[in-house]
Amino acid sequence: MKCAVTGGAGFIGSHLTDLLISKGHEVLVIDNLKCGNLRNLEHQKKKIEFLELDINNLTKEHISGVDWVFHLAGLADIVPSIENPIAYHHANVSGTLAVLEASRDVKKFIYSASSSCYGIPDIYPTPESAEIRPMYPYALTKYLGEQYVMHWGKTYGIPVVSLRFFNVFGPRSRTSGTYGAVFGVFLAQKIHGRPFTVVGDGTQTRDFTFVSDVASACLRASESNVSNEIFNVGSGASVSVNRLVELLGGDKVFIPKRPGEPDITFADISKIKSSLGWNPVVSFEDGVRELLNSIDYWKDAPLWDPKSIADATKSWHKYLKSS
Repeated sequence: MKCAVTGGAGFIGSHLTDLLISKGHEVLVIDNLKCGNLRNLEHQKKKIEFLELDINNLTKEHISGVDWVFHLAGLADIVPSIENPIAYHHANVSGTLAVLEASRDVKKFIYSASSSCYGIPDIYPTPESAEIRPMYPYALTKYLGEQYVMHWGKTYGIPVVSLRFFNVFGPRSRTSGTYGAVFGVFLAQKIHGRPFTVVGDGTQTRDFTFVSDVASACLRASESNVSNEIFNVGSGASVSVNRLVELLGGDKVFIPKRPGEPDITFADISKIKSSLGWNPVVSFEDGVRELLNSIDYWKDAPLWDPKSIADATKSWHKYLKSS
């Protein structure tokens, strides 16, 4: 198939690109490089077509002949979404609409949704039928994008699938942002011999899902005859932050718990298992081991400490404390 991967120079997108190429597919990567990085594609540069473009400017002509569209482009991070919600709406909602309009004739459209739409759930493991409770603009904009995807699938007959990712980790994960994902923070701290900044008491658990498993879920969804469905993509387990610190090895320092964050994220993946025959295969321990083997990737990542985190998350505490 000919595939288009928006956000293909990013973390998940570059791993998906690797997988698609390994299966013999043609890949067009579309990325404006504001969040993505060409070094993530350096090893594939002779095998892909690359288009530097903002998704809001994508047209049908740009993806003429494309069979499958994987829409992974967008803005992440909680704090920037609180401080600049219009930019997040533009990227994650308007951008998704633009990609959908350009994709009217494709054979499959896969959307990368976010488990953050569940907010703080009542049910663990959390099924796709759980109440939607976005706690901050990033979560809301990803959910609104998903609503557009499902509506366009119903109205215009595009075969769509939305995948709600849970706590994706692995090589090439983001190194930037006001306060990036936990692995980017911790690995930079490990490189520099600094203590890990653990939120709360570290007993909170996360459904850490390895990036190659997420990529395989995207591929499985595109290959299937299933359409107009929403699936959770998780690891089948929930692991504490303290366990992560134990595996990484090093001292830790505790910082205040943040409002609006769940104590647990844990996906019910029974639906994707039964409908698509997909199963995660990389254990948390093996995934962390692979990260440590590629730790040099984070040598230039921002180095956070309790004070810089407190300064960077003032908006978080200010606006979400009532949540």
